[in-house]
Amino acid sequence: MKETRVLFVCMGNICRSPTAEAVFRHKARETGLKVHIDSAGTIAHHVGEQPDPRSRREGESRGYSFKGQRARQLQKSDFHDFDHLFAMDSHNLRDMLSLCPAGLQYKVRLFLTMIDGSPRDVPDPYYGGARGFTEVLELVEQASDALIKELMAK
Repeated sequence: MKETRVLFVCMGNICRSPTAEAVFRHKARETGLKVHIDSAGTIAHHVGEQPDPRSRREGESRGYSFKGQRARQLQKSDFHDFDHLFAMDSHNLRDMLSLCPAGLQYKVRLFLTMIDGSPRDVPDPYYGGARGFTEVLELVEQASDALIKELMAK
């Protein structure tokens, strides 16, 4: 069986998408799901940086590992290389679709649509307080559980 490839994308690849990568990797490992997981940002401002310490602190407090993660920018080749590309918000979605090669748009969607099908954004916690990072983690956990369920059904 072919390994499924999943990419999570936010703006800078330091808060939301690395959190989704860490959470989904953990949950996939727990279920034995064969999947390659990565994350990226739509901008290059933070390339090479580790995830935000606040994201790491919140995620690690629940047992998720951010080991080895470094910010990178989304590339056109990612649309060919990944089966599923999840945008963290509608702005990221627009940026992704503008870069996406023709015929591959079907791979791109908002991550939180996994929860109940509604087009909701994972809020950007960067300029907020600690509660924002907790909220992001909780939303990502819910969407990750739903994605695991979808992929396991295939």
